[in-house]
Amino acid sequence: MTRFIVVPGLFTGAQVWQETVERLLAAGAKADVVEVPRPHEGVEGLEGLEGAVDLEAHIAQVVAAIDADGSRGTGARGERGAEDTGARAGDGTGSARDVVLVGHDYGVLPAVGAADRRADRVARIVYVDAPLVQDGSVGLATVPDPALREHLADEELLAVPGRAEWARWGSTAGLSDAHLDRLTALAAPHPTGTLLQPLRLTGAAADLPTTGVLCAESGATIETVRMLVGFGDPALRALARPEVTFFELPTGHWPMLSRPAELAEALLAAAAGEGVSLSADDEPAETPGYLRPFLLDVPEIAPEHHGNVDLFLPAATGPRPAVVFVHGGPVPAGMRPSPREWPTFVGYARYAAAQGAVGVTLDHRLHDVADYPVASADLAAAVEQVRADPRVDASRIALWFFSGSGPMTADWLSAPPPWLRCLAANYPIMAPLASWGLGPGQVRPADVVARAGQLPLLLVRAGLETSAIAATVTEFVAAARAADARLEVIDVPNGHHSFEGIDRTDESRAVVRDSVRRVLDRLDLT
Repeated sequence: MTRFIVVPGLFTGAQVWQETVERLLAAGAKADVVEVPRPHEGVEGLEGLEGAVDLEAHIAQVVAAIDADGSRGTGARGERGAEDTGARAGDGTGSARDVVLVGHDYGVLPAVGAADRRADRVARIVYVDAPLVQDGSVGLATVPDPALREHLADEELLAVPGRAEWARWGSTAGLSDAHLDRLTALAAPHPTGTLLQPLRLTGAAADLPTTGVLCAESGATIETVRMLVGFGDPALRALARPEVTFFELPTGHWPMLSRPAELAEALLAAAAGEGVSLSADDEPAETPGYLRPFLLDVPEIAPEHHGNVDLFLPAATGPRPAVVFVHGGPVPAGMRPSPREWPTFVGYARYAAAQGAVGVTLDHRLHDVADYPVASADLAAAVEQVRADPRVDASRIALWFFSGSGPMTADWLSAPPPWLRCLAANYPIMAPLASWGLGPGQVRPADVVARAGQLPLLLVRAGLETSAIAATVTEFVAAARAADARLEVIDVPNGHHSFEGIDRTDESRAVVRDSVRRVLDRLDLT
């Protein structure tokens, strides 16, 4: 019989998991929820841990639950169920691999830590809208506000968010007002010691089967993971093992409230080894969307390489206006081909050159969500390099941003130079997402669009965008309308994020042609 041991995320405990646990029990499984130990209560049966609430104490709670018989399997373990754990740290009671560890959000750190210590008992680890963790990972990364992080060591507890603040900790898509009321009412302060201590792993659990339950409205989808694995980042290669599977739920960060039945079904299926595998052993390798050929037939114009900048030159003579295509991210450092060589950006640049403008692609160093300042500096330097080329009309430049480069538009919107004739953005992320771990101090495009004046703006909006990203776009559009900015919006009703590589349809082709035409019209190619 499968034993599910659930480790909740920040501020949450057994009660928000009630509906999901009930469905697991109804299916014949056992299920327990292990809550974080509270300060001054300690871990029963583990000497020396009274009052020491750090990550190791939480891991010890989960280990105790694994070591327990689990025959009751009906509720919360932790400080309220310590008498039920039969904590026997170190004895590894039992030998069958019957335990499925489920970690939500921060909870995946103690779950993985316990799996490392009881690898002989664990059948699978399930990540529920949680970050990928490894030796040295720190729970502090799940705290979005830098100001909170900076002073966290001075506090014993991380305060519970107010009802209106939950969206800063994860997508609230799918949560009703009643859900938010319940989440707030049941929330408890979180011991900061669990967030400051690095996770230490021996590697014993490195090869255990793993499942990711992705919450699409948080911005994580199977297609996104497939793309990231295709980037070649060594840290992500393990996600393509046959033992790793994925499920995707159309909801936000708290599926145990918004989709409890679907979450329970995913957990049961995960325990049975089901789910989507990215392993080439299980299914034919599929070319990721960002490497598929451009969806329009364009001339094979060879680029001129200038450091991190490529120029695609038109046949027309004399200084010509230029369109600079800015890739999104984060993208791992050193990946090949680099973003400026991806078919989508090369295709756009060649298409612009065929119409008489200089098409420009570039690489910038957006390798992590903390890299926006350096990536913005790379872009500014590349633009000046392009403007200095004698074949470019320095007074007629357009910047075209894609996806994760959206926050970089703020620099240009806040003080647009006179030579910037148009700013365009395709399916942009127009504000930091809660899952990025960035606070509200970063300047957002919506905050400065009123300063754009008469700068023509073009936004290509994907109709099938996730709600987390769509919300940032909606906010930006509303701010632009309120400021009477010169914003045009082109909708792709049936288009996904990065639709050029995913949705090879007549609708997508028409949008590409229309958007390029509108941008080039602002550059006055005559």
